[in-house]
Amino acid sequence: MIAFVGHLGRVTIQAVAKLGDATLFALATLRLLFAKPWQGKHFVMQLYAVGVGSLIIIVITGAFTGMVLALQGYHMLVKVGTEALLGPWVALSLIRELGPVLAALMFVGRAGSSITAEIGIMRVTEQMDALEMMAVNPQARVMLTRIIACAISLPLLVAIFDVVGLFAGYLIGVEMLGVNAGVYIGETIDKVNMIDVQAGVTKSIYFGLLIGIICTYMGQRATATTEGVAKATTQAVMLCSVMVLILDYIITSFYL
Repeated sequence: MIAFVGHLGRVTIQAVAKLGDATLFALATLRLLFAKPWQGKHFVMQLYAVGVGSLIIIVITGAFTGMVLALQGYHMLVKVGTEALLGPWVALSLIRELGPVLAALMFVGRAGSSITAEIGIMRVTEQMDALEMMAVNPQARVMLTRIIACAISLPLLVAIFDVVGLFAGYLIGVEMLGVNAGVYIGETIDKVNMIDVQAGVTKSIYFGLLIGIICTYMGQRATATTEGVAKATTQAVMLCSVMVLILDYIITSFYL
């Protein structure tokens, strides 16, 4: 029992220490946002890499999510004679919950893992040291640009996810299942309000910022070996996925 409590205490202390280290890392990095020289060119490059590079998987996931929601929702609502609410069912599910969460999880798998692995390899190959020798701040050039790119690109990807999902849900509900098009659109417009949209946008911004911070931190703190980079990448994906779900619950509780 004493050994178990001691092990639990050590794990807790290590977790708190890492949380504090990550917080200081994030604050020190974000503080460079207004420091010169500005990294405009490198920011645009990272925005293209993490945003445009994730576009295909976001579109595919959004389309099939919308189709599944429409198909499953119809067969549930028709049992109680409320199939006219299929449009709001699909729209609210996508805009408030599934759009931000699924897009963030896909973003972690595609862009987040790439960021962690790239920064870890830069440490292994001593590219960070080379930047410092050239009087370039690696925290501003490498870390900050990726964090801001994630915070900006994910909300845009979530918007695309929602639009594609809504269109796919409309096709399944109206063209395949025979729901009246006017009722589908009218009920959707009537039931969805700006609070729902605001909830989805807020989640996507915080998710993007969180993913950027965690992935850059894990890459920066990775052990400078091949195994260390692989371990850091795996841990970053797992931690981001769990934190997205936890943060989703916290933000949702404020919009109920």
